[in-house]
Amino acid sequence: MNLAIRLIMNNDIIYYRRNLPHIYPEDATFFITFLLAGAIPASVLKKLKKEKEYYIKMLRKKFNGKKFDKEIYKIKKIYIGQFDDFLDSKSTGPYWLEEEVIAQIVADKMHALDGVRYELIAYTIMSNHVHVLFNTTGVNESTKSNVSGKTKDYPVADTMRLLKGSTSRLCNLELGRNGAFWHHESYDHYVRDETELNRIIKYIVNNPVKAGLVDGWKNWKFTYLVGM
Repeated sequence: MNLAIRLIMNNDIIYYRRNLPHIYPEDATFFITFLLAGAIPASVLKKLKKEKEYYIKMLRKKFNGKKFDKEIYKIKKIYIGQFDDFLDSKSTGPYWLEEEVIAQIVADKMHALDGVRYELIAYTIMSNHVHVLFNTTGVNESTKSNVSGKTKDYPVADTMRLLKGSTSRLCNLELGRNGAFWHHESYDHYVRDETELNRIIKYIVNNPVKAGLVDGWKNWKFTYLVGM
């Protein structure tokens, strides 16, 4: 697979913060997870965050420089793994994305933004969350219509606003409901190098396999990988 991706190595600028810090370098590749409202109880999110912050605090006492960065990366991988395991356990919250018509609405919108807001690389749509990987080279401005919103100066956040906002309306209409459809935060990570890129691609496409839904990733209807 030949992907024209410019990988950012040393440009950790925090551009945008809601409840979480979001690091958005220009012309980078992003791995983003967004989930249904209520998919994870606030108490669980608080517990996972508290544990992560505790381990980071301990690491700061032991390491610095590149060694600290390396150890922090390990902790973040563990945190995301715990987060994903909880989502895959289907132990709480809504599962609207199990309905094919709802999942299709989300898939269609991700493809509609391909070539407009990003280069779409991969995604998988699970029952209560979505993993997506895209490259933003050349997309360094928010939409022209976004002149006063909180995301107007943050292109990636603006892209997620477009994606989640439009699908929320359409999915709620299809379901005959009102209220929040998506959890207000998205969990994002920018890709540092090609090794990490390949690992994340495998992680995304194998999510349905790991969850025991299919034997091979190509058998899951709502998994996409560019060029495949």
